[in-house]
Amino acid sequence: MTAYQPFGNTLEMFHSRDPELILSGPAGTGKTRGILEKFNLMAIKYAGCRMLMCRKTRASLTQSAMVTFEQHVLPPGWFGKSVRFHTADQEYRYSNGSVFVVGGMDKPTKVMSTEFDAIYVQEAIELTEAEWEALSTRVRNGRIPYQPLVGDTNPDSPRHWIKLRASRGDLRLLPTVHEENPALYDQKKKEWTERGRNYIARLEKLTGVRYKRLRKGLWVSAEGAIYEEWNPDIHHIYPFDIPKEWPRFWAVDFGFTNPFSWGAYTVDPDGRLYLYREIYHTQRLVEDHCRTIREITKNDPPPVAIICDHDAEGRATMERHLGCSTVAAYKLVSEGIQAVQSRLKPAGDGKPRLFIFRDALHERDPELVERKLPTCLAEEIDGYIWNTSSNRKKGEEPVKENDHGMDQLRYMVAHRDCNAPAIVIHGPSIYGGSSLPKYDPNQRGKLR
Repeated sequence: MTAYQPFGNTLEMFHSRDPELILSGPAGTGKTRGILEKFNLMAIKYAGCRMLMCRKTRASLTQSAMVTFEQHVLPPGWFGKSVRFHTADQEYRYSNGSVFVVGGMDKPTKVMSTEFDAIYVQEAIELTEAEWEALSTRVRNGRIPYQPLVGDTNPDSPRHWIKLRASRGDLRLLPTVHEENPALYDQKKKEWTERGRNYIARLEKLTGVRYKRLRKGLWVSAEGAIYEEWNPDIHHIYPFDIPKEWPRFWAVDFGFTNPFSWGAYTVDPDGRLYLYREIYHTQRLVEDHCRTIREITKNDPPPVAIICDHDAEGRATMERHLGCSTVAAYKLVSEGIQAVQSRLKPAGDGKPRLFIFRDALHERDPELVERKLPTCLAEEIDGYIWNTSSNRKKGEEPVKENDHGMDQLRYMVAHRDCNAPAIVIHGPSIYGGSSLPKYDPNQRGKLR
């Protein structure tokens, strides 16, 4: 096993004693590995110290930072011997008494009820500034000479709180580049490794704001963003237990080579819409998705309506495997977009009328992860832009790229908010009428 060697600003992070520091950079610059290497060294050097590995939700760490820590950071043979993971307490315990706790901001009691010597926040961009500041109050255990709060992130909008906090001097923001990742770039030969050449080639295929952020590492906004009202701090919320009496709706945008996008929604008594469960996956048949849908919704009330793209074969297959009718989506793009924009804006009570649960996604598609493409509806929003090519004016039509979740969301919102007829191609309408009525609990589509 080759010894780890940090370079560039990752090396600078190793020597830093800044109270607040975030490594910022494109996907694949080695930010997570570098920070975890430093924290492992601190755990070894300062016996009995307490550290925290944190993310917006605890579940997100299982297939991300924890894998990197166990498989790449800990020396061979250490995991399970010199370092053991205690499931009940959700912490790695070192033989010298040091502890590396694992937690998420969705379960704040675990995170905020104790003190730590150092805290690492993966994907710090997911947190609100208030959550970041709350974590800063927990770094005060005193077993390490300095008390760092360290995070990593991909770049986002220049208006994001991380960028603004760094501009005020309250946070040190260190940019990283792909040449700092020894797995991708050979510092001695000054050339890309084979893995690096393949990886960079994939990133070079990205377009628009995703290319600028994930390849160039720039803090930029998407030019011509359609949903400028979108604010993850407001619209991307922690899950909660949904009352059984709240009606459910499903929306579908069919795909195979492109992602199949299915969303399960609920509506609260005030008319607010919540996406609480999602499938976003390529290379699977409709009947396979239907089996998954039946499994993950078996404890849910049946949907009032299943709103689908106009693909006749896809709808017929879905109806056959779910045993119920579907409704063809209202497809006027401009009206649908305006309806979504309206829901994203604060209503009279100061709250928007559209929310997305964090961790709504049932399963992340590894192929999309590998290609650095959106893996869920929320990840599409920033890159959903107006098409201004061929003399088109801003606001006429969106760019048809990475928009499968956007289409599915638009179908759902248009179904609720636009004056759309209920078009039924296969089987009887679950409404029994020609227009979209208000929700009636006695007219639910039944799943057999």
